[in-house]
Amino acid sequence: MNPVENRSADSASCGSQMNRVVVHYHEIALKLGNRRRFVDQLRNNIRASLRGEGVRRVRSITGRVVINLRPEADWGRIRAGLSRTFGIVNFSPAWRSDRSEEGIIATTLSAIDGLDARSFAVRVKRSDKQYPIPSMDLARSIGTAVQQRKSWPVDLDNPELTITVEVVPRESFVLVGRYPGPGGLPVGSGGRVLVLFSGGIDSPVAALRMMRRGSEVEFVHFHGAPFQDRSSVDKVIELAKVLNGYQSFMRLHLIAFGELQRDIVTTARRALRVVLYRRMMVRIAASLADQVGAQALVTGESLGQVASQTLENLGVIGAATHLPVLRPLIGMDKVEITTQAEQLGTYEISTRPDQDCCQLFVPKHPSTGMKLAVAEDAEADLAIDSMVQRALGGVETIEFGMRGRRRPKPEETQPAP
Repeated sequence: MNPVENRSADSASCGSQMNRVVVHYHEIALKLGNRRRFVDQLRNNIRASLRGEGVRRVRSITGRVVINLRPEADWGRIRAGLSRTFGIVNFSPAWRSDRSEEGIIATTLSAIDGLDARSFAVRVKRSDKQYPIPSMDLARSIGTAVQQRKSWPVDLDNPELTITVEVVPRESFVLVGRYPGPGGLPVGSGGRVLVLFSGGIDSPVAALRMMRRGSEVEFVHFHGAPFQDRSSVDKVIELAKVLNGYQSFMRLHLIAFGELQRDIVTTARRALRVVLYRRMMVRIAASLADQVGAQALVTGESLGQVASQTLENLGVIGAATHLPVLRPLIGMDKVEITTQAEQLGTYEISTRPDQDCCQLFVPKHPSTGMKLAVAEDAEADLAIDSMVQRALGGVETIEFGMRGRRRPKPEETQPAP
């Protein structure tokens, strides 16, 4: 993002009152037969993220979304909400005009009132190709009017301020400044997933990457009660609050795992315990996913990072569930994951010390090459179904944000034939 464009847009929103925000998307436009559904989801998410911020209406027109603002709208809060709404490539404060040359010029001069710039350029985009004035001619007329009013020099290659005019059927918009969105697909357009949420560095990053691909996330956290305190619970609550900024409503499910770990310890050899813990977590999470309508499990696992994340062990762990296990960080190293956690704002929270159930009853030398037959043999004396039901019977659920965003039906998340 050009920092001068950023400054200019802020100034504009404080001077001549903008009355619109124009939102652009990219990947959604490639969805062809499914495009309308994706755009509708984006509109719903924008409404949810800007609820109570002075938004009058959110509508879609010719490859963009237009947000109509009330006079009391707070640009800073609107900008913050849109910058966390997946599916948006960029957005701009805007002024609506009619399609006449005189009206567009007058609106442009009003939009730049109070601004200063060392150079400027005018770009005209016509989605309505039947519009009678060629883009270059309209840009030249607007630029001449701006020069006469402001005496700014024109720089078409590297302007300090870019004024964009978008002509669409029945109206036009003057955009001053541009802000980046997070890109990706609208949350909710790609189904619902259940994230195994440890409280460490990895799982919040994995959750965010799934949200960016359109998945609506719910979280499940296994804690070590009654043998450990709730410090890990406190951490995941804080982490969920950060991620709630990217999804207007989410749920965190808390499951006490300490007694189940003890049951595994009494029947399994030391070296096998870590993988058996993970298999039990996956079983419980899969049953919970069925209850909440999630179509897959998500973990923050990265290949080779720890003993349970060797290729052999990942296969054995995944075999414990009927659901797909998605691992969006599988090919990333710790430096890459840490960088993304810092950018997300979760790294400091994740690195606070806590009592993590993954460290409870853990052997010094866990197996790194488990075979499925060995795991199943070790579980033969466990009352697995009963253990899963015990865990689900004590689930504690915490909700974050506000309901109101339409949740797609499962069949709506499938590609059109």
